[in-house]
Amino acid sequence: MLASNFISGLVAKGQYTFTGEDADKVLGPNPVATRAALRRLSKKGEIAMPYRGFWVIVPPEYQGFGCLPPEQFIPQLMNHLQEPYYAGLLSAAVYHGAAHHRPQVFQVVVGKNRPSIECGKVRVNFIARKNVAEIPTANFKTPRGLLRLSSPEATAFDLVGYPEHSVGLDNVATILGELAEKLDGKKLVEAAKYSPVAWAQRLGYLLDLVGEGEKADDLALHVARERPVSTPLERSRPFKGAPKDARWSVMINTQVEAEF
Repeated sequence: MLASNFISGLVAKGQYTFTGEDADKVLGPNPVATRAALRRLSKKGEIAMPYRGFWVIVPPEYQGFGCLPPEQFIPQLMNHLQEPYYAGLLSAAVYHGAAHHRPQVFQVVVGKNRPSIECGKVRVNFIARKNVAEIPTANFKTPRGLLRLSSPEATAFDLVGYPEHSVGLDNVATILGELAEKLDGKKLVEAAKYSPVAWAQRLGYLLDLVGEGEKADDLALHVARERPVSTPLERSRPFKGAPKDARWSVMINTQVEAEF
């Protein structure tokens, strides 16, 4: 069978990803010839390989992009790798209608460190979180299947917990102001169980800061029960002598300005 026929057959079944092993099984016993055929299709822009041994079929509308959009192949890639995952942080915020600026990279939370990948104009960054499989998620329908993403509440915690991946606390506060209408106070407490209490303290403080303190009332009770030590708002800055927010036991060692 010709490689082009193999590709068109997958598309006819609505399948836009395949592995090198899949191709070997259909195209014949000579893997060298199979790889050469796939490289020719890749040079034409008809397929691309975002991860070694894992291919995506690129429809004409995305060939200028050089790849499928990440949300259309990440679920299949993570299934291929047999790893739990979810789209998180700024990428999840987009799907929840709360990204102030569309992120330049697609952010995927996984259980262990992985190098970022590039495919045409697509960039995917992986953020490691050991308890990734326990985090509350929701499914989002894409043209190629279902994408798993963090719930609004879990997204809020990740944004606060990984500010270095969220363009800093100013941007986190801005997004929280937009995300707040999707947040449920009880679900915030549930999500808090999977994160350090310091994340809950910072999240509560920032929700107060953007005028959404009522959303965090249940979270404040949770934090009080934990009897936490005081935590700096920004971990990387000195905090000695910084004023402390009484409700959250947060030392305000930086000025956060949300953009509205």
